[in-house]
Amino acid sequence: VCSFVRSPKGFPKLKNDTFLRAARGEETEHTPVWCMRQAGRYLPEFRETRAAQDFFATCQSPKLCCELTLQPLRRFPLDAAIIFSDILVVPQALGMEVVMVPGKGPTFTEPLKEVEDLLKLRQKVDVTAELGYVFQAITLTRHSLEGRVPLIGFSGAPWTLMSYMIEGGGSTTMAKAKSWLYRHPEASHRLLQLLADVVTDYLVGQVAAGAQALQLFESHAGHLGPEQFQDFALPYIRDIARAVKSKLKEEALPLVPMIIFAKDAHYALHDLAHAGYEVVGLDWTIRPQEARAQTGKDVTLQGNLDPCALYAPKEKIGELVKKMLEGFGTQRYIANLGHGLYPDMNPEHVGAFVEAVHAHSRHINKH
Repeated sequence: VCSFVRSPKGFPKLKNDTFLRAARGEETEHTPVWCMRQAGRYLPEFRETRAAQDFFATCQSPKLCCELTLQPLRRFPLDAAIIFSDILVVPQALGMEVVMVPGKGPTFTEPLKEVEDLLKLRQKVDVTAELGYVFQAITLTRHSLEGRVPLIGFSGAPWTLMSYMIEGGGSTTMAKAKSWLYRHPEASHRLLQLLADVVTDYLVGQVAAGAQALQLFESHAGHLGPEQFQDFALPYIRDIARAVKSKLKEEALPLVPMIIFAKDAHYALHDLAHAGYEVVGLDWTIRPQEARAQTGKDVTLQGNLDPCALYAPKEKIGELVKKMLEGFGTQRYIANLGHGLYPDMNPEHVGAFVEAVHAHSRHINKH
């Protein structure tokens, strides 16, 4: 049960730091594992908790976010928790309205259409005033975890957030957002810089609230080619890592490991490995050996089992995990899926994935 403790300090002592050690490149007895979207609709208890309330109202309830974050840990021996929230709380903090439409997903009531629309956005965001509910959820969850595993905070990256703000929701082509990059490069950079500044403050605030690692989701990287990625995504990804670290130092906060996950950006793996993040997350479309070759020895890799592999019989999941571990090696590696869990997945198969990572990595380490 999540009960709120007023003082954010005096957190319980961490009992399982395997995930943090792997993120920092230290040796681990087993390969740590967590799943993107591990707090999610594939769990009946999640659907039950969520049934009563609007999605974003849930995001704004620290107590519910805490409960949803803890649910998968009651079932599976995961090595990390990730706070239940959504990347679109950042556009909300800028003054945009986003609603969750059943069967359609997140929808902006008034997306950005013209360059002049940028003037409607808050130019200076007080993240504590606008996103304090996320910080409260993190503090509450960190206490409620009782030191079982580390808690990951996260944000969307500027290009991904920009694409949603212009498209007004999901899109298969991102044509409206990309047309801004070609037609209005200066305005695009203005928006991306505004987002980078807010994301930086937001991530620092999450660490102050108790997050022990941070993941930046560039989920729409695959819609950009190498040149546009170089111009409109990578510089902001780099700046955020640099700015977060320097602010954490300034504020005497812990320097937590940071993960960059840029989906479908194989063309940029070498650059991402040198962008200031301790961990590079991978989707399922790249071979482990290739990813290692492109990223070098100084970063930890995270990923990248095809989420659909969890539809396979349990023994097959075990075989696929073993092969993945042999490809990546068990060190400087965090096992995960190459994207989030899907709503119709069988929780038992998620359990089989987690167990297989632990069992096979221990076996490989011994021999």
